[in-house]
Amino acid sequence: MLWLRQVGERETWCTDTQEAITAEVAAALGITQGLAASYLEYSRAMRLRLPKVGELLRAGDIDYRTFQTIVYRTDLITDSDVLAAVDIELAVKVARWPGITQGRLGGYVDRVVARADRDAVRRRRERRGDREVSIWGDADGLTEIFGRLITTDAHAVDARLDAIAATVCADDPRTRNQRRADAMGAMAAGSDRLSCRCGQPCCPAAATPTPSPVVIHVIADQASLDGTAQTHGSMIGSDALIPPELIADLAKSAELRPLVHPADAPPERGYTPSQALADFVRCRDMTCRFPGCDKPAMNCDLDHTIPYADGGRTQASNLKCLCRLHHLLKTFWAWRDHQLPDGTLVWTSPSGQTHVTTPGSALLFPGLCVPAPGPLAPDATWPRCDDRTAMMPKRRRTRAQNRTNYVAAERRHNRAVHESTRRLPIVANDEPPPF
Repeated sequence: MLWLRQVGERETWCTDTQEAITAEVAAALGITQGLAASYLEYSRAMRLRLPKVGELLRAGDIDYRTFQTIVYRTDLITDSDVLAAVDIELAVKVARWPGITQGRLGGYVDRVVARADRDAVRRRRERRGDREVSIWGDADGLTEIFGRLITTDAHAVDARLDAIAATVCADDPRTRNQRRADAMGAMAAGSDRLSCRCGQPCCPAAATPTPSPVVIHVIADQASLDGTAQTHGSMIGSDALIPPELIADLAKSAELRPLVHPADAPPERGYTPSQALADFVRCRDMTCRFPGCDKPAMNCDLDHTIPYADGGRTQASNLKCLCRLHHLLKTFWAWRDHQLPDGTLVWTSPSGQTHVTTPGSALLFPGLCVPAPGPLAPDATWPRCDDRTAMMPKRRRTRAQNRTNYVAAERRHNRAVHESTRRLPIVANDEPPPF
């Protein structure tokens, strides 16, 4: 800013003021001028474009990676009033998004930007025309595949590969990635399962049922389905926004299921929620609700915040999505959680640290987070299971055994390679090569 006040931008100069400043910064820090220019752009954004978010960075409340993502995702906003409003909203909300992946953070910022200025969202419809699948590079019996698909199609392929890869038994020697690669070949051949390579004469995989059809879940407003509004949708399991044009296209062939907010509906009887209530909770949460986890809600358990055995109700304000890992951590490792009527969760770790997570739909579909009736407090007289460790699932092999098996397998492979190299015949040949 001092340079600008002294000499101005010098915009018509071949080497303008920005290049003069970045040259000094690069020399002082021992970095390239390109990296210095990047630092300068982010510093100007911190001061001029996003001062409220910039304050969080200076205070250490967010890290540099988070700030970079926010700057990039808001860079196309041109209206200063809109930018100021987005800056304020993000400054309030970003501190409640700790420990999330960069892709998920980008998706959250996109949702804020989409509601304020849909033309400023980084992901545009034009990229749909760039979809392709390319195959090249035959070497050592392997060929590379590159593809760019519509988001919903890509996630359908991903889920299908997982489903086919899971049709073998637990003793199949291939890794998960190897089985997914082989599943691609099986799909191309029209098969819906893999041949197991366990070598057992009575492989249990033969009794594994055929994988069911893949289902992709997309949440959208009714107006977007009708084509009368330009509101983005969201797919459970993806950080990307679904453009309204694609929402309208999908609605022509997809199975549509209305999502009903339970509002003041009474708690349901029994432990297992109805299909309608389960759909609502999964669409409200969108992902596992443990701090930092982004496992898709469709692959999560529905957990009672106040245990059902302790008097907890089966209702939206007492249900949340937890992946199996974090469900077990909550149950057996002294994590405590308190659920607010709008679905917000306040977690307390075994060491006493507090973490807050909000439902994934809070930004794009805030109507799903309208407070529902709160849960009952735990009944101190209700019988409880004191020995929870009796219900802990057991590993088939310990971590130490897995590592021992891994090391042994790698050593066998290395030994086989060395022995095959030693056995290569050496042929004496004094003849000159043909020219």
